[in-house]
Amino acid sequence: MAFTLPPLPYAYDALEPAIDKETMTFHHDKHHQTYVDNLNKAVDADPALQGKSLEELFAGMSKLPKAVRNNGGGHWNHSLFWELLAPQGETGEPSAELAAKIDAELGGLDKFKADFDAAGAGQFGSGWAWLILQDGKLKVTSTPNQDNPLMDLADEKGAVLLAADVWEHAYYLKYQNRRVDYLKAFWSVVNWNKVNELYEAAK
Repeated sequence: MAFTLPPLPYAYDALEPAIDKETMTFHHDKHHQTYVDNLNKAVDADPALQGKSLEELFAGMSKLPKAVRNNGGGHWNHSLFWELLAPQGETGEPSAELAAKIDAELGGLDKFKADFDAAGAGQFGSGWAWLILQDGKLKVTSTPNQDNPLMDLADEKGAVLLAADVWEHAYYLKYQNRRVDYLKAFWSVVNWNKVNELYEAAK
């Protein structure tokens, strides 16, 4: 079964002013669609890969072609990223349990946000910042390109709770080279309801 592009769960302009309509349109309709198309081509070329889920592919990613790694990661990362964003007023907040865990393990919400921003800003070139649950503990990490913490080759593995795309295509039309400003604006549209849901599933 071919992989398909999921629709955005909100309008293209729903995240303004943090993320503008033009960026969302190009990011979803062009960039994400390209990952889906190229992933399907790569999987079609190898019968051994057909019928497998992305999570199954990630488990053995170190042995698979780069086209599967780059485009499979691109598809999975973006599919989750859209769900981790929500219009202002619909974002919710960390659950009491998750907030307490952030306080205990990451030094509180403000310090967590600062460390997450630093992971994203400090990722050289293109990549992602992540909040993961690793062996029952919260951890902030980052990956290059379209890698993610589910891949067997990731330096830090774990269940993903939050992700920020720091590829230039995610912010350049509005923020140009100001990745730090984009990351600060990102917090105004983080869908904590989805983060809470992922935390409950991961624990």
